[in-house]
Amino acid sequence: MSAEPVDAADPVTSARPEKDDAADPAGPAPVARSMRRLLELIAADAPAEDFGAVVAQARVNGAGAADLSELEQATGTALRVRRVLRQHRRRETELAALFDTASDLAALRDLDAVLQSIVRRARMLLGTDTAYLTLRDDDAGDTYMRVTDGSVSPLFQNLRLSYGDGLGGLVALTARPYASPDYRTDERFRHTGRIDEGVLDEGLVGILGVPLLLGARGGPPATGPAGEGGGNGGNVIGVLFAADRTPRPFSPDEVALLCSLAAHAAIAIDTARAITDLAEAGAVIREHAAAMQRAEEAHDRLTDLVLRGGDLSEVAAAVAGLLDGALTIHDPDGRRLAAVGRGGAAFDGHPPEPAALVRHAADSHAAARAVFRDGRWTCAVLAGQELLGSLVLYGRDRLDDPDRRLFERAGVVTALLLLLSRSVAETENRVRGELVADLLSAAGRDPAGLVVRGRRLGVDLDRPCLVLVAETVADVRDRLPGAAVQYLFGADGISAEQSGTVVLLVPDGGVLPGDAARAAVAQLGHLVGAPVTVAASGPATGPVALAAAHTEALRCLRALQALGRVGDGASAVELGFLGVLLGNGRDVDSFVTATLGPLLDYDARRGTELVRTLGAYFACGGTLTRTKDELHLHVNTVVQRLDRIQALLGAGWNDPDRALELQLALRLHLLSGHEPGTV
Repeated sequence: MSAEPVDAADPVTSARPEKDDAADPAGPAPVARSMRRLLELIAADAPAEDFGAVVAQARVNGAGAADLSELEQATGTALRVRRVLRQHRRRETELAALFDTASDLAALRDLDAVLQSIVRRARMLLGTDTAYLTLRDDDAGDTYMRVTDGSVSPLFQNLRLSYGDGLGGLVALTARPYASPDYRTDERFRHTGRIDEGVLDEGLVGILGVPLLLGARGGPPATGPAGEGGGNGGNVIGVLFAADRTPRPFSPDEVALLCSLAAHAAIAIDTARAITDLAEAGAVIREHAAAMQRAEEAHDRLTDLVLRGGDLSEVAAAVAGLLDGALTIHDPDGRRLAAVGRGGAAFDGHPPEPAALVRHAADSHAAARAVFRDGRWTCAVLAGQELLGSLVLYGRDRLDDPDRRLFERAGVVTALLLLLSRSVAETENRVRGELVADLLSAAGRDPAGLVVRGRRLGVDLDRPCLVLVAETVADVRDRLPGAAVQYLFGADGISAEQSGTVVLLVPDGGVLPGDAARAAVAQLGHLVGAPVTVAASGPATGPVALAAAHTEALRCLRALQALGRVGDGASAVELGFLGVLLGNGRDVDSFVTATLGPLLDYDARRGTELVRTLGAYFACGGTLTRTKDELHLHVNTVVQRLDRIQALLGAGWNDPDRALELQLALRLHLLSGHEPGTV
């Protein structure tokens, strides 16, 4: 095939050497100049939009489709080269900063100067408005601001963050980095007024925080899409932050860089602590002999108390004497169990609120040591991870290490005594539980004998008692009996297991059964750590009545479960006929008698038809004319009978709720095989 002739007028294919290349927008020279321009932009690290302008200009100059495609591909390649070069430059800057930081660590003299340098480099490398570092305060149970760079707010510079509060508290609690593009609207962590006020005063919006870890595995924690790390283990001693005063997302590379700086800061702190520890080692060794001798004497004294069967008051007196202070012992709810002042005198001070004692005991439990709160030392009394109570020491603003260890050892002795006391209580309750089991299974066999057995065990079955039946989920069912013992500890009541439930006999104190059930739900649920459903009945007096109340309470419990009210409490009276409908072993006759009893008795004595009349009245929709036609009576006779019904049942018999119960009872009465108007 012959080639087609070249059109001399074609500006693309014809060669016009006499014409300057610049006049030919589609010729090779403009394309070459565009390529050269891209190289110049790469060398100048120009903005990305300048690269796009090269293709746009070529399109304006009329470049062909092939040339434009080649230019677009070249532009993409140029942008990638520009990005790689920028990454290399950033890496060089970051590595230089890390090398400088490592040099600072090698010549560590002043910890504050090293930390200030690290924070300043973090701010510079990430290009943020401010950077700061917080450290953990084990004594106070929170974290405090150690170093800031770029901060202008004194309120912010003096912030303290509790574990779990704010972004920093969450980082310290979880040992993971967290990045928030807008702190004020971020709901992943707990906001507090004090922290938010400091952040607002500083004007911070975008915040990144990473943990300072000692003993972490491998490198910095891996980060997810949102800048949240998976954690690397180790002990969190503080948090390093970078923050902007405008909304800002933080990339994974920035998170990783800040984690590297945080690792250097952690090493600096650990090294400084090691140096301090070495400086103090001599003094510790000198004090150790005297502390050991005193600890041995205290140990012997406390051990002797346990072996002699001493009680909590004796322990409190011994510890108060050893530590020269006043001491109180409290249960997990903050109630006082023992109190001794200086020299064994009775403690006359005013104790704090139970809620404060509970908080302080939890702080001690979390810190695994005694803590100083509100002018008092508190030591959690533990059996494993179970909180049995707390020791509170008054009159000592400071405890040196030997005294502090002595105070904490007293907590161990107190835990032993409390466990022994609880074991005795559980044994007594087991014996009482056998009495409850016999009471519920064979109350009518020997009521008088059950009363006598109860008196021997300190249980008076002839006094009015509420009967509570509790049940929880299968996974923690074995915890419920022990929780019931703790719930009744110190109170005049007994409990026992019965067919997968726990039965509690509680002396009647004038509390409504439903209120007593709901109070037990709250306490038992807290002790078990899972929802507990409680039904109550009574008050009842005597073995037979108590057994009947138990049956009623058990039926109420099944009704609550059928209604989906797991983790709730109620009484049989509150549920009314629903207990009959939904409870196991439905006592239809009792319900019918309780609801229609006055009418049934009246009809039986007088030979009247009040029950039949009431049934017809409801069947006819409460219309007198239809009712009199149904019964073939005069309307006045129907009115007279309804008046008699009201006199026997009360004025509210026709209210919707009462009318529903009456209709149900009428239906059950008919279905049970009775003719209308018969008992």
